[in-house]
Amino acid sequence: MKDMKHLIYISLIISLCSCSDFLEEYSQDTYYVSSYKDLDELLIGDCYLPVQGSNTAASTTNIGYFLPFLADEMEEQNAGLFDDYGNESVLYDVKDKVFGCYTWQQRIGQTPSYSGYISEDDTWTELYRLINVANNILGSVDNVPQSSEEDRLGATRVKGETHFLRAAYYFWLANLYGKPYNKTTATSDLAVPLKTTEKVDDKIYQRNTVQEVYNQVLADLQEAEKCLSQTEKSKSIYRADSTTVHLLESRVYLYMQNWEMAARYADKVLKARSTLTDMNTTAPASGFLSKASKETLFSMGGNDIPCNIAYACQSFRVAKELYDAYEEDDLRKSQWWWTRNDFIGYTKMAHGNRNEEQSIVPERDDYYYYGYSDGYIHNMAEVSDKFLFRTAEAYLNKAEAEAYTDNENEARSALNTLRQNRYATGSNYEVTAGGEALVKAIREERRKELALEGHRWFDLRRYMVCEKYPESKKITHNYTYYTGRLDATKVTTHVFVLEAYDPAYTLPIPQEVIDFNTGMTNNERPWRNYTETNPN
Repeated sequence: MKDMKHLIYISLIISLCSCSDFLEEYSQDTYYVSSYKDLDELLIGDCYLPVQGSNTAASTTNIGYFLPFLADEMEEQNAGLFDDYGNESVLYDVKDKVFGCYTWQQRIGQTPSYSGYISEDDTWTELYRLINVANNILGSVDNVPQSSEEDRLGATRVKGETHFLRAAYYFWLANLYGKPYNKTTATSDLAVPLKTTEKVDDKIYQRNTVQEVYNQVLADLQEAEKCLSQTEKSKSIYRADSTTVHLLESRVYLYMQNWEMAARYADKVLKARSTLTDMNTTAPASGFLSKASKETLFSMGGNDIPCNIAYACQSFRVAKELYDAYEEDDLRKSQWWWTRNDFIGYTKMAHGNRNEEQSIVPERDDYYYYGYSDGYIHNMAEVSDKFLFRTAEAYLNKAEAEAYTDNENEARSALNTLRQNRYATGSNYEVTAGGEALVKAIREERRKELALEGHRWFDLRRYMVCEKYPESKKITHNYTYYTGRLDATKVTTHVFVLEAYDPAYTLPIPQEVIDFNTGMTNNERPWRNYTETNPN
């Protein structure tokens, strides 16, 4: 494309936003954008999260890398085939990088030795960089030539997808750095700064309220819905369409406790795509999450979870409490997790192929390491561990929303339709409860179905402020110190507790952002104490 070099120049400038000046605008000359196709290239290359290869350790440049470690889905693994691998420094690096979030420190960049801080604003910076790209696309898309129907529909599609992405990114920011949406306090609770134009503003930014950010998210989604309803359904799971928009709208309204609208948009999703995978007929070796799955609606970004869990010392495993939540006739228990002694691994994705020369069979003790921990290093992840939209969520959103509005038959129907496809044929999968017991069953089903897909931390937050049956969970994480990076000898274990309704359920604004934006209010987050115990 003759103007591509100019487009690349614009793209590079957009990418130069640093951690301190996350909202500062640069001169982004769109003079050379001659058609919607140029903006489409910018959208694909700089506004969508690319499908990424998995990393050797938790990457601070991967958006929300810390999310699986915050809640009750993962815990440390203190035994395993440590001496057989020979390259465990990467496993230690995971513990080092996630210490601050895993133990809910006052600053999530806190190092385990308490001697300093690692970078803690990469998620914040990257999300605002992506929003900056979206603002520039939206500032130009209405001005590109639209001399044909193809041009008009192309520009409309680009506009719709960009509005969807900006909504998704602000929704994430609000739920990481703002308090959970509470109807009575949303207009005063602080979330994150809003910036929705490409214009240069020479000012220090302050935080907008939770209500203001949610209003912007809804406005973007409504515009996305309007635009994408005029275009064809996406032929790729890596491009958003109207069904994807409807699922995010259902999720946003669920968080806002607007049950009627949450159910309405869940119904829109299920009218378009209601198919679920019957796990009785799915071969476990093929993996459950994939781009080819009939349940997958949309995905972007990478999936680092397989690389961050290993049957080894100084690593992590799936939390036993989560694993034990599945009943024995629940096929997810056997198909989504691999166990060996006290280790529980994540196998919702098919094993990787980095070490094809190894005998990668489940019966081997080193199966998980070669199939997942090492098997996924630098491999392309087909679907994300955080930006994955699938039909199962629509069933759960509908069930929860209907239960809150006393449409219990509708709620049970949606819930049991999902469970029927997850339990062994002939088992008693049906939920018959009502009232609070039904709501608790739906919440527990959500925990099990969407495990390690980026929902749990956000769900725990919103349950705290739910008008019906509010609840908050106390979570305990152990962090064990060793005599060295490649030594299995334990020194001591520090026990950290996230209390119910703890202020640390909201992340702090990165210190670099607070330092740059004079006067910006940070979130209250207490210093995290611990108790010490013998690790053996």
